[in-house]
Amino acid sequence: MTLSTRKLGRTGWNVSEIGFGAWAIGGSWGDVAEDDAKAALNAALDRGVTFIDTADVYGDGRSERIIRDVLRQRGGERPVVATKLGRRLDPHVTSGYLNKRELAGFIDRSRENLGVDTLDLVQLHCPPTEVYYRPEVFDAMDEFVADGKIRYYGVSVEKVEEALKAIEYPNVVSVQIIYNMFRQRPADLFFKQAREKNIAVIARVPLASGMLTGKLSAQSTFAADDHRAFNRHGEAFDVGETFSGVPYDVALQAVDKLRGLVPVDASMAQLALRWILMEEAVSVIIPGSKNAAQAESNVAAANLAPLSDHVMQTVREVYRLHIAPHVHQRW
Repeated sequence: MTLSTRKLGRTGWNVSEIGFGAWAIGGSWGDVAEDDAKAALNAALDRGVTFIDTADVYGDGRSERIIRDVLRQRGGERPVVATKLGRRLDPHVTSGYLNKRELAGFIDRSRENLGVDTLDLVQLHCPPTEVYYRPEVFDAMDEFVADGKIRYYGVSVEKVEEALKAIEYPNVVSVQIIYNMFRQRPADLFFKQAREKNIAVIARVPLASGMLTGKLSAQSTFAADDHRAFNRHGEAFDVGETFSGVPYDVALQAVDKLRGLVPVDASMAQLALRWILMEEAVSVIIPGSKNAAQAESNVAAANLAPLSDHVMQTVREVYRLHIAPHVHQRW
């Protein structure tokens, strides 16, 4: 199959509309063997994926190094590799983002981990909201571009408010934001402004931490080192990253109401990804994969026919009635 591509904002890059989210192959999703991690990434690349998203904290650099090793072994034309910085700050507070030397250290470490002189795209990694109101942080990122350490920079946000503020800075080229059937608010205002400013939109957590695969149940259990166990109530980082912030029992009930929409010969996960692709403002979706089969299934979602008005309306109604009261105003 040939994956369709979309423009990545004003970077000049065209990337596959389904990318590869490399959080799971780094850590916080239970044990993923290195062989499985490499097989997942290779399977995605074999099927036309040309955008990989990672971060320096995923497995304390493990994810970046696996990507480096796989790309070196494959050779040929490189995909776009986006990474993130900031979550290594301890404590993770605004003042840390004002320390340009510390940020430079993070960038140099990612350059080494990924085996490149210049990073393609670096995203501020869900910093405190106040950071978006501190122009000096973005001035520092401009200097890293001028120095040749990074080509472009963007942000990864928790809240729509942060996304709207970030794109006021002229050199922010991308916004990574949670957008899925359970987190629909970005479509209200942010996507319109992103289109007007030619901002790349990277849709993360597309399957709501696996909830939108339809495979989870009230009896599902998770390893102690899986964020779906240790961050269920936001103990380690923003609770919106885990099951999209939807209470587990509420999410299960909503999933049951969506099951009837799944096309014949497709999975609920593929339906959830195809639903996101119906939004033209989205540049790329970054589902995670722990193995080759998951990666192949994610890419195959691009083959689904466009969803009908009935399906789109039903998803909106399930969100409005069951999900929005828990998440809409919060993020």
